[in-house]
Parts: sequence; C-alpha cells; structure tokens
Amino acid sequence: MTRPILSLMIAVAFAALASPASAACYADYKAKRDTPLRLHYGVAEIDDTRCDKRAARAELEPRLARDGWTLLNVLSVFDEDGLEERKKSAGPNFLRY
Repeated sequence: MTRPILSLMIAVAFAALASPASAACYADYKAKRDTPLRLHYGVAEIDDTRCDKRAARAELEPRLARDGWTLLNVLSVFDEDGLEERKKSAGPNFLRY
C-alpha cells in the first residue's frame, strides 16, 4: 500500500473516532388509564436514530401498555437540553417509561 493512501486511511479512521456520538433523544407525552380515569404527563428516552414523533409513538405505546396506560399524544421530541425544564412537571413519570 502506498504511503499517501495509508495516511489517508489513518486520517479517516481518526476523524471517525473523533466525531461526536449521537445525541440522546427524549419525548414528552400524555397518557391515560380508564376506570377510574387517570391521566399523566411523562418524559421518556427514545431511540436516537429516529428522533421524531412517529418513532416516539411507536416506542412508547407498548411500553405504556405494559402498565395499563394508553398513549394519548406525543407532545414533542427533544435532546438533553430540554430535560431539566420538564423534570418537575413529569414528577414520577420522568424517564420512567
């Protein structure tokens, strides 16, 4: 292998290692339980490779259903910057599901 090609390959490898990892993705949502009616607001971490409302809905519905909750709405998706401002509102449902 020629020296310039080897140098290029090494440079590409270092660039790949130095690139930042994917940012975490979170969604805030509303859910309900019937009989008696109970509502909750929560924040959950979702797959960061597809950080959008549709993907959040697909992930959250089965997670919530395991505990008898029905997902009503995914309000938004966001990164770590939005966590702290939602923590108090989510209470015990902060990163629970």
